[in-house]
Amino acid sequence: MTFFLSSENFTLGNDFAGGGLGLARENQTSKYPFLAVEFDTFHNSWDPPFRQHVGININSVNSNATTDWSWSKGMEDGQKVFASITYDSTLKRLTVSFTAFSDYLLIEQNLIYDVDLRDFLPEWVKIGFSASTGLSFEQHNLYSWFFTSNLQEQKHVVPKVNTSQITDVPKNNTSTNRSNSNKVIGLAIGLSIGLCVFVGVIISSLSYFCCWKESREEKGNEIISNLSIDNEFEKNTGPRKFSYNDLVRATNNFSEQEKLGEGGFGAVYRGYLKEVDLFVAVKRISRGSKQGIREYASEVKVISQLRHRNLVQLLGWCHERGGLLLVYEFMPNGSLDSHLFKENKFLTWEMRYNIVLGLASGLQYLQEEWEQLVVHRDIKSSNIMLDSNFNAKLGDFGLARLVDHNKGSQTTALAGTLGYMAPECAITGKASKETDVYSFGIVVLEIACGKNPINLEEERDGEKISVVRWVWDLYGEGKQKLLEGADPRLDGDFDEQQLVCLMVVGVWCAHLDAKLRPSIRQAIQVLNFEAPLPVLPLKMPEPSYVSCI
Repeated sequence: MTFFLSSENFTLGNDFAGGGLGLARENQTSKYPFLAVEFDTFHNSWDPPFRQHVGININSVNSNATTDWSWSKGMEDGQKVFASITYDSTLKRLTVSFTAFSDYLLIEQNLIYDVDLRDFLPEWVKIGFSASTGLSFEQHNLYSWFFTSNLQEQKHVVPKVNTSQITDVPKNNTSTNRSNSNKVIGLAIGLSIGLCVFVGVIISSLSYFCCWKESREEKGNEIISNLSIDNEFEKNTGPRKFSYNDLVRATNNFSEQEKLGEGGFGAVYRGYLKEVDLFVAVKRISRGSKQGIREYASEVKVISQLRHRNLVQLLGWCHERGGLLLVYEFMPNGSLDSHLFKENKFLTWEMRYNIVLGLASGLQYLQEEWEQLVVHRDIKSSNIMLDSNFNAKLGDFGLARLVDHNKGSQTTALAGTLGYMAPECAITGKASKETDVYSFGIVVLEIACGKNPINLEEERDGEKISVVRWVWDLYGEGKQKLLEGADPRLDGDFDEQQLVCLMVVGVWCAHLDAKLRPSIRQAIQVLNFEAPLPVLPLKMPEPSYVSCI
């Protein structure tokens, strides 16, 4: 399947099936210019590499740039895959980010290609999806997609698309074989037509060649007004509304010198409120951020009601002048990940074990002690903040959802961070306390081993393996091997009993079978040595999933 941009006079040929992907004759160029990103699931002799891959094609189905697409285990089990395609017109850079599977762990891959699209495409283009098969077919699903652009262009009438050439998607799944015969072909072009064919890929962001006259600021203000968001927030006690000018003064006009960090949501700045003599952290959500109105509102509504020593306290909010800002208590020691993975920072063993206990306590409050179950959905080391005494405080509740205790889970759009998401999330789309326990287990292993779950360095048979499997393999070889898995930066300065406890609890919580994970209360009992270590299989179990198409 491809996502493509083409000239307006592009038409579907009668012989574009098989390896032509609906865009051109196989192994040949098209007389109409196009640029396509292909998600190729079949091996053609004329289109290396001869395995599943993602490629960038210009005016031909022979790729200009490719990278392997690591299916490993998971894709054939029906798990969903996600992709974003972005074009930076300043850098002249096309970037394709997509997920894959390595040892049942959802990982992210990238393909970057420098190209000036003006050299190949006209000013106005069609956009859409194309796909084709040969003698046999494979059935996939395009679950959702959207397109955004920050270009401000005048209105342009796009000609009607001839849909008579679009065939139905096959209803039954059979063997996979994209042959050279022109038998079955499907095409979807334009903003209003989508073809349900693809290996669970969600095209999540494409930025270029789109006319969008309504500014994001106007849209954001309109949504805020429609939600009556101020009245809703002020029903809760504690946090208050700040003026934009207050926060500009507090952060020295959001100066670079006050910036504490930056992520996909935007930047965080240190601020000082003179009237109350208090340092604060101000999160300024960028206008191009995935964390929009809904996440902003969720964070205020959820965290403003919560009170626990191991949760970051929200002090206030601001949404003026098209901006979305959140004000938190200031955490002088920053985030946990910076201490685990930066050379100039170090956590003693005593600090690490205390951080695990604090995080577990905060999670128990969210899951068992508050009036509703709070599913955080994004527990990771960069969202765990450390106060002046290195006590852990869980923050960033932008993805959090409230669930009745008797329901236990909620079906949502897939959210979270690769490496920390439970594997069942990619299939069921359900977030639950069990998925948060999985993320907790990953963080526990990070703290004990000093290994980042996303940057997989360990390999077996040429394939990268997850930190969970790596530790589970050590567990199967006995206590001495587990001790060898400690963070090398500790240089042996740790409590052996506590290290073994963290390792075992970590893989227990990150069990691939959600039903076999402990509750957070059970995990705390083991961490406090109030209950014995669980007896786990010596070999990491393989997951099994049931998926309905």
